[in-house]
Amino acid sequence: MHKTSSFNKQQLIAVIIADLQKELLQAQQAANEAHAAAVDDESVAETQYDTLAIEASYLAEGQSRRVQEYRNAIDELNALSCKEYSADDAISLSALVQLAQDSESNSWFFIAPAAGGFRCTIANRNITVITAKSPMGMALLGKYQDDDIAIMLGNNSLNDYIKQVC
Repeated sequence: MHKTSSFNKQQLIAVIIADLQKELLQAQQAANEAHAAAVDDESVAETQYDTLAIEASYLAEGQSRRVQEYRNAIDELNALSCKEYSADDAISLSALVQLAQDSESNSWFFIAPAAGGFRCTIANRNITVITAKSPMGMALLGKYQDDDIAIMLGNNSLNDYIKQVC
């Protein structure tokens, strides 16, 4: 088994945060545009059946909520303290986990408080971010290196074991 401790989790977190900041900027622009449309003179109802202003205000509210979710995710990732795991440590937030079936493709799961589904490649590792609330996250939390896992992902059953944790 090769040594995994040289992996820089702070670099990974920085890449995730940079992506979230791009998404945040886009969401802020969309929220500003939606807010402008909601208060625009063109949106004023001309009849009782004209719902353009109401729809625009709902959209603005949703976009504002999305902006806040990105801000919260960035804050949570900035606050995440990373640790190096050994075979004796239970998997928790900040663990980088590889299942046996993913060793050939050098694919890993990074358990984070936010940004589930984000993917990147760092140091020749294909990394997918999962959260503790995801089915895979729930299956891995509290387990140890070499433990078996069994999980239903949609209609598919996954049976594997945890090959490496760092």
